[in-house]
Amino acid sequence: TADITFCDNQVSKPLVILAHGFKGFKDWGPWPIMADQIATEGFCLCKLNFSFNGTAPNKLDEIHDLEAFGHNSFSKELEDLDRLLDHLSQEDTTKEYQIDPDNIYLIGHSRGGGISIIKSSEDTRIKKLVTWASVYDFASYFSPAELMYWKTHGVIYVKNSRTGENFPMYYQFVEDFLKNEGRFVIEKAIEKVSQPMLIVHGTNDETVNINAAFQLKQWKPDANLHIIEQASHTFGAKHPFADSKLPKDLANAVERTIDFLKS
Repeated sequence: TADITFCDNQVSKPLVILAHGFKGFKDWGPWPIMADQIATEGFCLCKLNFSFNGTAPNKLDEIHDLEAFGHNSFSKELEDLDRLLDHLSQEDTTKEYQIDPDNIYLIGHSRGGGISIIKSSEDTRIKKLVTWASVYDFASYFSPAELMYWKTHGVIYVKNSRTGENFPMYYQFVEDFLKNEGRFVIEKAIEKVSQPMLIVHGTNDETVNINAAFQLKQWKPDANLHIIEQASHTFGAKHPFADSKLPKDLANAVERTIDFLKS
């Protein structure tokens, strides 16, 4: 599922696609507020649920479908982005949503940042790339011992610290990674990214260390790097989110992103 937020003024606008991260979804926390804010700045903002992220069309505010979640893969997420780009580039769609198909931008958060780097390296339809708290390497997240356990048992479980639920991840995730390992090396992918790029990261990121941002910048020296002091992995946001204003650090990330996309 996906939704598009835009100001209906009959003017073609750049399209911004937001790709969520691991255990994320399009309506997580203040993402809808953020979509409104970016749209008021003259963009079409498309929030995407990856098809195997565990949400359902009638239950968009939490991960409910654990079987779907367990069968997700990097290949599926890249295919989702490809299908979305195909759909949003069609003439009838661009007219309906007032999209300028020559200006499509991608924002990826966390694991979605890594996916967005790979997609941008492969797809010239994407004209600008922004990563928020992005990973820099997919292979380092699991030790050889963990991979052996995973292969033997066919599944591992990751805890959702907010709800206490255990989410399954089936071994097919690893099989997909190993089968396409060359494609999923972020270092190789980012060297092929010719588009302008902005890297945003917080110094207090508890999930992806700030060093990930410095590594991405080292691999792509012409990228813009924006460090937010004391910011967490979600830039102060949480789910559920009851406030009507963005947390200060997320507002900072959004403001810098808008400036970059307009430049």
